[in-house]
Amino acid sequence: MKNPTFAISRRHRASTQSAPVTLGHPPQRRMFSATPAANTAVVTANPRKDEDGNDMLIDITSRAANRLREIMSKDSNPNLALRVTVESGGCHGFQYLMSLTNTSAVSPVEDTIFESSDCSGAKVVMDEPSLELLKGSKVDFTMELIGSQFKIVGNPAATSSCGCGTSFDIKP
Repeated sequence: MKNPTFAISRRHRASTQSAPVTLGHPPQRRMFSATPAANTAVVTANPRKDEDGNDMLIDITSRAANRLREIMSKDSNPNLALRVTVESGGCHGFQYLMSLTNTSAVSPVEDTIFESSDCSGAKVVMDEPSLELLKGSKVDFTMELIGSQFKIVGNPAATSSCGCGTSFDIKP
């Protein structure tokens, strides 16, 4: 009696030496991305330009817009906005500070208001010095084992950041 293992391996070797066999269906590929989907935010108050004359813009991810909408709904306050400020400090030189503010407390001269383009009503407020350092960034909302938080991702001005993502260093 022949050894069945030998017969299988002999058939397998013969099949691998010939043309590849397809079973009628191409392999399924699932695309995953660690990059959150972003919506270019619309400037609703006090647009700014950089020294080259380009619009200073940020993106608001759909996760951040959804979370802001949930907070506005829970607090029954459609005038809430996320204020993002950059200050000196942290382990890398600059740190992100985030807080909720009422749009009635926003300075029409000092602050720029961005609204998510998905019509959720989510708003982000930044002062001019902070916007200078954050232009081109995304405001995201992350949920991790250590907690959930709003976060700045993809800051083109940052050369490095700390592990928790709350401080960063800029290009000289």
